[in-house]
Amino acid sequence: MRLVWLAVILTLSLALALVAAEAQQVGKVPLVGRLSPTNPSADAPIRAGFQQGLRDLGWVEGQNIAIEYRYAEGKVDRFPELAAELALKVDLIIAASTAGAVAAKRATGTIPIVMITLGGQDTVASGLIASLARPGRNLTGVIGLGEELGTKRLQLLREAVPSVNRVAVLANPADPEAGPAVKVLETAARTMGIQARVLEARDPSGFENAFQVMTSRGVGGLIVLESIIFVTHRRRIVELAAKSRLPTMYPTREFVTDGGLLFYGTALPDMHRRAAYYVDRILKGAKPADLPVEQPTKFELVINLKTAKALGLTIPHSLLLRADQVIE
Repeated sequence: MRLVWLAVILTLSLALALVAAEAQQVGKVPLVGRLSPTNPSADAPIRAGFQQGLRDLGWVEGQNIAIEYRYAEGKVDRFPELAAELALKVDLIIAASTAGAVAAKRATGTIPIVMITLGGQDTVASGLIASLARPGRNLTGVIGLGEELGTKRLQLLREAVPSVNRVAVLANPADPEAGPAVKVLETAARTMGIQARVLEARDPSGFENAFQVMTSRGVGGLIVLESIIFVTHRRRIVELAAKSRLPTMYPTREFVTDGGLLFYGTALPDMHRRAAYYVDRILKGAKPADLPVEQPTKFELVINLKTAKALGLTIPHSLLLRADQVIE
């Protein structure tokens, strides 16, 4: 009899343990790791877009989802360490750059990764994904058009400053997107009868010299390419462009809100807001390999009229009418 009761008690204990485990699993708050290429200050408006996208889908940080943040502070060589650290604990990784996505993919072949990058087809050419329609394995997300925007940006800069016939291109040769972007701009410049001078800066210590060369060569405008270093230290670049009195086209909206002249492209906060859709789908059971990578279809032109006036520029009325936002 005692053996029977003992068997009953063990059976009930096991059943209760299974119920408790299932309840704990159901009530588990997913942990998402967000790997940013910049610092908390530079990342703030972009991070806000991601958080808003989550809220729109019913995910509230601190309630039904937890997020761990890691910042590379503009140092690409920190990505492998930070990605490996996140891979030990999180259920999903958000990689907010091409380099971050590469590091995350090397750190884990099983944890889902959602990337948000400004680069375009280089994500396919580099082998990061198999194709846009079927990215493969554990990585998907939202990517920009990268170098494909170069021609349009040069056209808009020329439209804002019709007299410009020499343009500098600020590039970071360490970025994989830099080479293709430079080629597109050089081709577009030749077609438009503009001389293009490429100047390189791998870190902030190279900014001063690059702008000194621009000034000495008498360039009439500047295009800043996408780069983690440039975005992280955007305020310094904006200051140097203002000091050099150079009309400048920038790669993200945040440069213009910080005092830069022109931006054309896709707003990073919007791309991160869209990335929340992938997080939602994956946390509800979808596989990254089954979620096609998206590219933006909406682009915006932002003009800082206050900066234009400081540079002594009169922006054509036709261009102002086409702007999505004019900062005064």
